[in-house]
Amino acid sequence: MFTRLAIKNFRVFRKLDVENLGRINLFAGQNNAGKTTLLEAIFLLSGAGNPEVAINANILRGLGSGLHPTGLWKELFANLDIGQPIEVKAIHRSLGELMLRVASGLPPEVATISPSNGEDVPDPPSATSNAPDERGLSFSFHRDANRDAHGHIWLKSVGFEVSRPATNVPFPATIIGSLGGNSQEDATRLGKLRREKRGDLLLEALRVIEPKLQSVEDNSATGTAMIWGDVGLPELVPLPLMGEGMTRIARIVLAISSSPGGVVLVDEIENGLHHTTLGKVWTVVESAARKFGTQVFATTHSLECVHAAQQVLTDDVFRLHRLEIGDNQNRCVTYAADAINGAIEHGLEVR
Repeated sequence: MFTRLAIKNFRVFRKLDVENLGRINLFAGQNNAGKTTLLEAIFLLSGAGNPEVAINANILRGLGSGLHPTGLWKELFANLDIGQPIEVKAIHRSLGELMLRVASGLPPEVATISPSNGEDVPDPPSATSNAPDERGLSFSFHRDANRDAHGHIWLKSVGFEVSRPATNVPFPATIIGSLGGNSQEDATRLGKLRREKRGDLLLEALRVIEPKLQSVEDNSATGTAMIWGDVGLPELVPLPLMGEGMTRIARIVLAISSSPGGVVLVDEIENGLHHTTLGKVWTVVESAARKFGTQVFATTHSLECVHAAQQVLTDDVFRLHRLEIGDNQNRCVTYAADAINGAIEHGLEVR
């Protein structure tokens, strides 16, 4: 489990330090304070230097891989300045110190790469130029005293190429966006849980919203795998037809179960959930996180969501953090347990 996190030159963060992390961490703050960015930074770290994780982080924001790669890469850097490397560093209780560094540049074995025909790809910098090379990114991952692992991504005449690091992923990580998701992936995760004879975990979680639910199963009878539920009708009903809240809870619980000993990152966790159910949802999240030894990082724009978490989660598990940005400075305020109620009463900034 992570106890500290430090981020430099990543998106809106010039420099951010987050301390006193817990099992469940909820981040509040105004728009553009960096809540989603913080989740993406942890997701990048989980890739242990795999460049494809950086592209996936962009897709989370709706920036499809069809966009020009250099355009995607620049947006990873603070102020679009690829001359300043990104650094994500964390302290983990069992893994020690983990650090990822992302910088512009090509792998040593790639001497020259011609610009793509007809595309707006920058020419290689001259030998006397100090300008960063926009044609590629270099990823370096460091874990304590172990040898660094390196990965690269670079432009070719058509598309781009990826060189993955020869290292094991240090911890599993699953990221859930604020909208949408993959029903097939949800069904696959349920299938794995059912094989382990633990499918009742999801059933119990979903009964928070639909007490009539008798069973859940992964089924591909329509040609596409998805989760179906039995609510006492003559036939099973697809989970998405039971409401966005049911799908949201299922996705979170299944993500936790598929990331044992790792992290689950949830953007705007309250989406699709009625405020009256939030307390029960947090109880479900805590129970699943404890069962699988998973650490949860979530963001919110809802004061009701913060209040619900404070009411039902225990002090040894829950941490509330507020991200602030001003005068090009980033700051994270972590509330002590006895200060959260006061912050809520005085109008904690969440929007």
